[in-house]
Amino acid sequence: MTAAPDSTSLDTQVYLPDFCAAGTLFIVLLVAELVAIVLTLAADTGDGQFLILLSKTSFFVLWLALLGSAIMCQFRRRIERTGKARAFVISFVVLELMSLVVAELAWQIPWRLAGTPIIDSSHLYFLLHTFAISSIIIALAMRYLYISSEWRRSIVLEAQARISALQALIRPHFLFNSMNTIASLTRTNPQQAEQAVEDLSELLRASLSTTRNRITLKEELQVTAIYQRIEKLRLGDRLQVCWDIEELPMRARIPSLTIQPLVENAIYHGIELLPEGGEILISGKREGRYLQITVSNPVAPGKARSQTGNNMAMSNIRQRFELAYGSRASVEVDNSDDRFVVTLRFPVDEDAA
Repeated sequence: MTAAPDSTSLDTQVYLPDFCAAGTLFIVLLVAELVAIVLTLAADTGDGQFLILLSKTSFFVLWLALLGSAIMCQFRRRIERTGKARAFVISFVVLELMSLVVAELAWQIPWRLAGTPIIDSSHLYFLLHTFAISSIIIALAMRYLYISSEWRRSIVLEAQARISALQALIRPHFLFNSMNTIASLTRTNPQQAEQAVEDLSELLRASLSTTRNRITLKEELQVTAIYQRIEKLRLGDRLQVCWDIEELPMRARIPSLTIQPLVENAIYHGIELLPEGGEILISGKREGRYLQITVSNPVAPGKARSQTGNNMAMSNIRQRFELAYGSRASVEVDNSDDRFVVTLRFPVDEDAA
């Protein structure tokens, strides 16, 4: 289980990118090669040696990028723990020292092995030239990372606020209907009324809890089943729910309050508008390293409620999926003439399943 990030962790955890990731490494190398091209164009004298000069510059700059990425991959977490200001200074100093060491090796190794340098500039000029250029590039990169971290931090804080709003969102009509149902049961079936009170308590506890961002799929489905039981007391045979989830790994983790709001929308915008009621289908399957969960409900022809609440729930689910899984997850809606279908697709949490 993962705890919700607090204000302290938010200050550091998103400052530096994951330099161990292939995507980040690709971007670093691409930028490094672009820098090599710019430096070569700036130094080109028009003597037909452009490609040779580009190959030398690219070799040197790409080695700097690779070694810098390896160092940041190894020590990123330790550097982030020092805080943003110190992380900036430490990263700058470490990368600058690495640049000077590589520059010195690039000068000394050919001189020691072949007796002649492959670099046209003097020793001191080459070191100072490398120091000046690397200082500018590293400072710009650190500045970009800082601005990027502030942007991502604002997104995380906004998303946390939206998540809290969703977790605290219990439609008033649901509470009123539930309490009225319980009140009527106290006279006709006290035992069932007691069970309904316990179910409502469990549902409110799960809805208002902000200690965890993700829970197991089993816990999420249990919350959904509790909600179904409460609504079943009110709607009776008008509400039918078909569960087809045998293929789902119950220990897989999912953002909390994901399936239950979809079932709530299915009842509010679908079942309640049909005089004879209808059936909600909740199905799930595993496709390799991905899970797919579908919630569908019948639609009342010519009848529709305001879509504000429905859109808010869908927007929150999409945003939380994007924060949790990035581009690896999707939330698709198929609003056909007779059924409303929501399909969730997200990767299996391998640590838990």
